Amino acid sequence: MSVRELVVLGTASQVPTRQRNHNGYVLLWDGEGILFDPGEGTQRQMLRASVAAHDLNRICVTHFHGDHSLGLAGVVQRINLDRVPHPVTAHYPASGQRFFDRLRYATAYRETVDLVQAPVAADGVLATTPKYRLEAARLSHPVESFGYRLVEPDGRRILPALLAEHGVTGPDVGVLQREGRLRGITLDQVSEMRRGQRFAFVMDTRLCDGVHALAEGCDMLVIESTFLDEDHRLASDHGHLTAGQAAAAARDAGVRHLVLTHFSQRYADPAVFEQQARAAGFVGRLTVARDLDRIPLPKRNA
Repeated sequence: MSVRELVVLGTASQVPTRQRNHNGYVLLWDGEGILFDPGEGTQRQMLRASVAAHDLNRICVTHFHGDHSLGLAGVVQRINLDRVPHPVTAHYPASGQRFFDRLRYATAYRETVDLVQAPVAADGVLATTPKYRLEAARLSHPVESFGYRLVEPDGRRILPALLAEHGVTGPDVGVLQREGRLRGITLDQVSEMRRGQRFAFVMDTRLCDGVHALAEGCDMLVIESTFLDEDHRLASDHGHLTAGQAAAAARDAGVRHLVLTHFSQRYADPAVFEQQARAAGFVGRLTVARDLDRIPLPKRNA
């Protein structure tokens, strides 16, 4: 059975707290693992969350502020120490190549893994696989930053009632799925379109076109909400979102499950983030992320 879930490794912004590690998120998607924004302590948090280096196929860094990237050195060395048997692809802003190089070779170690560097220079599609299309969009932050989005290809859902109506049973169902036609019956007559799932990851940014493009129609949106609404001026000055801004963007984009994260250490009560998100009119499923949460993607709509 395929697993699609978000493993939260850390939820703090610039300064970690006793309860919150620096950033780190692993998206498990049908046997592949994508690590987003490995901040300090990511390697240890992976151990606590039972995520192995072998689980990782991609690393996506939104930008090169320390709370989003200082854990990269340890993760890169760990995948080499564990001799991960498949290539691991790293996506990151091309303008930060010097930072990536420094982190990759921060100390001496033996390279045993094919680490494929795939820097991001513009909006668009980064990779296409049978399981998903990975896209990027530029965000608005004091340093260059990109958000990421996974889009599953659309498929078809077989409808048992229509199969029965057309007398298609047993092995003939598989033949019809593979060939698209059987004894004058087409696949369209016994199925309906199944929209592919969509996941977006949006970190440090002000509201901008990239936020809206990434969030549009997502089944799950993981988005920073560093500040509460009363500190909106501070958020704008530093290139961040408030809880209400993040929730309003999710509301307008039709997001089904909103995950708020990347919280400033100045706030002690995480419940206030949920209150402000609801006040902004978001009515879907809402999670105020905690370290080591495992959050499944919502099931597809019927």
